[in-house]
Amino acid sequence: MSSMKEKLHTGELYLPGDDEIVEDQTKRLDRLYDYNMTRPTEGKKREEMLKEMFAEIGEGCYIEPPLHANMGGAFAHFGKYIYANFNLTMVDDTSIYVGDYTMIGPNVTIATAGHPILPELREKFYQYNMPVHIGRCCWIGAGAIILPGVTIGDNTVIGAGSVVTKDIPANVVAVGNPCRVLREISDHDREFYFKDRKIDHDIV
Repeated sequence: MSSMKEKLHTGELYLPGDDEIVEDQTKRLDRLYDYNMTRPTEGKKREEMLKEMFAEIGEGCYIEPPLHANMGGAFAHFGKYIYANFNLTMVDDTSIYVGDYTMIGPNVTIATAGHPILPELREKFYQYNMPVHIGRCCWIGAGAIILPGVTIGDNTVIGAGSVVTKDIPANVVAVGNPCRVLREISDHDREFYFKDRKIDHDIV
């Protein structure tokens, strides 16, 4: 029979207040507290701390404090050159995967944990976790919320304030609550970067 700690990653119902889980979580949250108390001049220290805190983190990542993470980043798998602005909240009770060069706006929530609809199970504090996958070179707009079990494909833009309840394919712009595909990334985007503002390909 699986321990509660093992059930973090199986999608089974489990009790997050299990002593073994709480002990590990508390140590990790202490370390996250230390990260959030670092000064802007301590870039190298932040980099070293993230390598210790996260399951995986590639070169060139920058995560602006404050960072909020239920397990202190223990199950966060970040590629290289990922940027996250203020107040990234990761409910990282199981794995969160983020691909290279992805940008995350301020106040984004990425959640892996869910609670049963049946009230009797919530009364007993049961929880389940489903991993989240975010592709390479995505842009997750400010205030977006990404729910458990969601996959977002490479190069996709998620509009600010969107609530992503289902998988979103690669190479699209998707917006809204619930988040839906608005359009594909197209040749128009090769010419314009914002409304009628043209990209000068000679200088970028």
